[in-house]
Amino acid sequence: MSAASPPTAPVVTIAGLRIELSGTGDDVVDEVTVAVRPGEVLGLVGESGSGKTTVGMALLGHVRRGGRVAGGEIEIGGRSLASLDAEELRRLRGGTVAYIPQDPGTALNPALRIRTQLEEVLEAHAGGQDAEERRRRIRAVLDEVALPSDEDFLRRYPHQLSGGQQQRVSIAMAFVARPRVIVCDEPTTGLDVTTQARVLETVRRLCRSHDVAALYVTHDLAVVAELADRVAVLYGGRIVECAPRDELFRAPRHPYTRRLLRAVPDVRGRRAIVGIPGYAALPGGRPAGCSFHPRCDFASDECRTTAPPAIEVAPGHEVRCHHADAVLGQPAANGLGVAQRRDVGQDVLLAVGSLDAHHGDRPTLHGIDFQIHDHECLAVVGESGSGKTTLARCVAGLHRQWSGDLRFEDRPLAAAARRRSREERQRIQYVFQNPYASLNPRRTVGQTIARQLQLFFPGPRRAVAQRVVECLESVAISPRAAHRFPDQLSGGERQRVAIARALAAQPRLLVCDEITSALDVSVQAAIVELLGDLRARMGLSLLFVTHELAIIRTIADRVVVMTDGRIVEQGPVEQILTRPGAPYTRELLANTPSVEAALGHASPAAG
Repeated sequence: MSAASPPTAPVVTIAGLRIELSGTGDDVVDEVTVAVRPGEVLGLVGESGSGKTTVGMALLGHVRRGGRVAGGEIEIGGRSLASLDAEELRRLRGGTVAYIPQDPGTALNPALRIRTQLEEVLEAHAGGQDAEERRRRIRAVLDEVALPSDEDFLRRYPHQLSGGQQQRVSIAMAFVARPRVIVCDEPTTGLDVTTQARVLETVRRLCRSHDVAALYVTHDLAVVAELADRVAVLYGGRIVECAPRDELFRAPRHPYTRRLLRAVPDVRGRRAIVGIPGYAALPGGRPAGCSFHPRCDFASDECRTTAPPAIEVAPGHEVRCHHADAVLGQPAANGLGVAQRRDVGQDVLLAVGSLDAHHGDRPTLHGIDFQIHDHECLAVVGESGSGKTTLARCVAGLHRQWSGDLRFEDRPLAAAARRRSREERQRIQYVFQNPYASLNPRRTVGQTIARQLQLFFPGPRRAVAQRVVECLESVAISPRAAHRFPDQLSGGERQRVAIARALAAQPRLLVCDEITSALDVSVQAAIVELLGDLRARMGLSLLFVTHELAIIRTIADRVVVMTDGRIVEQGPVEQILTRPGAPYTRELLANTPSVEAALGHASPAAG
């Protein structure tokens, strides 16, 4: 929309929205006020627990169990959601307001073919169309999301599609009934950069071409910089800053926005990521005054006692901060500056030679060769399906169907972990992508770590308990967490516990499989800082599997780039990221979202 164009009336208006927990009255979100116009994308960003998804679901007239709308109003197309009965709300969902979920694998019905699922949406929300009109609409929307529209594709079930295809089917289902509003709930979390770029381009193009107002919920500021027209930053259930995209990234006025920007990885390597100390307070545990004050460098006595009101600091730019002027005037430190390089030993710790692997009759790895030295971090990058995780599981002994040469400390490794010596299992430890799935939900954190200690270093209960405390402290977790269960921890805390469990074995090689892919940028930054600190203190070597190229600049010494089960390029991180030789690597770098690139290569003020 050009500056000369007259502003159109908002399709979505949220005014003073408050949603609270029914039993306690604690606010989940409060005083939320935003508007979204046709064709506009509003990015709603913040850490886990900030209330992003709660606001997004409220546009669908939905409040999670145990919550209720206690104040404010939501209008869509001039109609208040509070005035709609159950049948009108049902017609609203999917027809007027559509939803793109985070995980299409669970949102799509596994028992129904793709055609059936698209037809159901049209039958529910465009009932006046005949069969031929529905077929034309389905073919058109599949073309719009760059998917085949032939009979073979339409007859497939969701499990017969890749993750990127599943997500684009979800987008097609959202747009097929031509809604006026769309809610995108982190639809690119966990996708590789190439698939993510396609999904973002699809959402952007469809919103523009159909004048759809979009609320894009995410924790990834680089994605927001690529996609959004305006950005609202949510913390502690309140919007602490809202501004046009370029202004917010170039001149953030709230300390929390600045710290979020410092946590965004920079693929160009001009700054290192810096985590935010502490954790976001959840409903019922939020402090008086400004919710951010316990983590804020600018906090004063006024911040601890009085909640700041929303003030307009520039046209269309509102902020909730008592020190907004001081924040703008204070130059932002770059933290660690460029990524720190650590000394790498000369001795080869892990040598992989001519490694081939397969799943049943299907080959997955072809002639893999690389080495990891003492105290070195080797990153393995590539799209989903490139073979990264299979390679990591071969190294850990979790995938047995391989041939070739795998040597650790110059001794051959057996294919299966159970056939390796106890010392070999102790010295190679694996941290999984999903800590909630890899931690036993029926064991406390202390019991989980104690079991690892008893397995490799049996001893008296009191000595083991003390080692549990030391392991938790080594990953910056309070010893009090030893008595909690995994579901009582945040995502970042669970990942730290998973790392603590691995460190309890005192390994030499830590295999990290996509351990930051679903974390908030601030938590991701803290985990990367933690791993760097552990390398320095414990002399660890890392095999760091990821699809996020921006993050490897901060943590890795060398990089292996994989596609279709083969290594297409490997070398020092600086060379691979600045002078890539393989076309595939150049494509990955081109598709990696970047705040700087989205803003025309201008560095953000917080960075």
